[in-house]
Amino acid sequence: MKNKSIIILDFGSQFNQLIARRVREMGVYAEVVPYFEPLDKILARNPAGIILSGSPSSTYKEGSPTIDPAIYSAGIPILGICYGMQLTTKLLDGVVACADKQEFGKAHLLLDDMDSLLFKNIPDKSQVWMSHGDHVTEIPKGFKVIAHTDSCIAAISNVEKNIYGIQFHAEVTHSEFGVQIFRNFVFDIAKCEENWSMGNYIETTVANIKERVGKKKVMLALSGGVDSSVAAMLIHKAIGDQLTCIFVDTGLLRKNEAKNVMEVYGKNYKMNIKCVEAGEVFLEKLKGVSDPEQKRKIIGKEFIEVFDREASALEGIDFLAQGTIYPDVIESMSINGPSSTIKSHHNVGGLPDDMKMELLEPLRELFKDEVRAVGRELGIPDFMIDRHPFPGPGLGIRIIGAVDKEKADILREADDIFIQELRSAGLYTKVSQAFVVLLPVKSVGVMGDERTYEYTAVLRSADTIDFMTATWSRLPYEFLDKVSNRIINEVKGINRLTYDISSKPPATIEWE
Repeated sequence: MKNKSIIILDFGSQFNQLIARRVREMGVYAEVVPYFEPLDKILARNPAGIILSGSPSSTYKEGSPTIDPAIYSAGIPILGICYGMQLTTKLLDGVVACADKQEFGKAHLLLDDMDSLLFKNIPDKSQVWMSHGDHVTEIPKGFKVIAHTDSCIAAISNVEKNIYGIQFHAEVTHSEFGVQIFRNFVFDIAKCEENWSMGNYIETTVANIKERVGKKKVMLALSGGVDSSVAAMLIHKAIGDQLTCIFVDTGLLRKNEAKNVMEVYGKNYKMNIKCVEAGEVFLEKLKGVSDPEQKRKIIGKEFIEVFDREASALEGIDFLAQGTIYPDVIESMSINGPSSTIKSHHNVGGLPDDMKMELLEPLRELFKDEVRAVGRELGIPDFMIDRHPFPGPGLGIRIIGAVDKEKADILREADDIFIQELRSAGLYTKVSQAFVVLLPVKSVGVMGDERTYEYTAVLRSADTIDFMTATWSRLPYEFLDKVSNRIINEVKGINRLTYDISSKPPATIEWE
């Protein structure tokens, strides 16, 4: 399945995951590898092609990331993007210089070689997206300029050695024909075949789990979220009752969360699930705590303690399964500067170094959209698989200030109405993340002939591709009016609704 794959060498580009996704969307396996991986290990992966990513660094800065120049003599097609093109130029004795001015944003690409395989089916003039300070001023021997913009050499090639470079970011949607450029590299230059599909992935992964686990037992913390649910379904398909899932109801979950999880996965799919009702314990530990970071730590610590207690009661568990996905793995790889470690990919949290159980992570090669595709292939209902992200601390960080059962119940009801109406209006899958926030603010209102003094809530809906940046959703006024009327009339405790129109940045999607 991974023969004829594409390797992306990561120099710290914020777009490295996007490159991999673009390739995988074509039905070709692609994986991101740190730039410092030894060349023999890179070649041992038997790649059909190698893409060198961009970087926030500069090729002429001391200590900037580099690679073994022998990679260019390995006979493998190479495409350098931005920094990748500059590094290729430098290592092959061309010249890279600091530009008089940096170039960020849209630019017009003008082709100099209409016959170049890289630009097959692309017009002689198109829009691309630039993000660079340095640029190539003198190309290496054996190369030719195949495209330019008004301000720089935009693309180069050495057809004999199958080495190409582009100064712009073809992976972002702002580059009009970026996908076609990748298609040309992947299929016409690297000669890849379409062999990456979720159906194949399920078949191969189930077989691998069976072989690795054998007759041993596996334990998994099932949250009801997409990643843990799909991981549970894959493992259950492979080994059945050898899997035990532990579901912890923290008292901070969405409405009917425990009921839905037990019905869908326990009743319908006959999974072995233990539901632990721990809401009172979590709420007691959170009593009077307002600081968001402290709330997160309390919830995380308590979850681990509850999970550990339940796990220790089980006998003969050899594997701990997790819903780790590919972005978690990439983000946990420190490459000493170009991209720093963002988070540990051990998503249960707090795993000891001397843990005796083996880790089983069947989704660690998949992006989120691929995980959802696997879930659909496995038959998980849409209302469970297309769910928006839900934070680990749950409603604990959507209740601003101190948390208690009354506030959690109020927020649960309001949030459920918002989601119901989004689904009803056909808007739920058109926005990326939507929820309600409860503020520690009360205001005067009038309901009937009576004065009220109740909480203010905030509707939040954001649109995003990668969750790194986001804009607020332009939901119809009529829709917002209906949601507001329902929440204020049906949820005792809320008498005022506002709509958050902040983008990320400067705001974040979640409030805490």
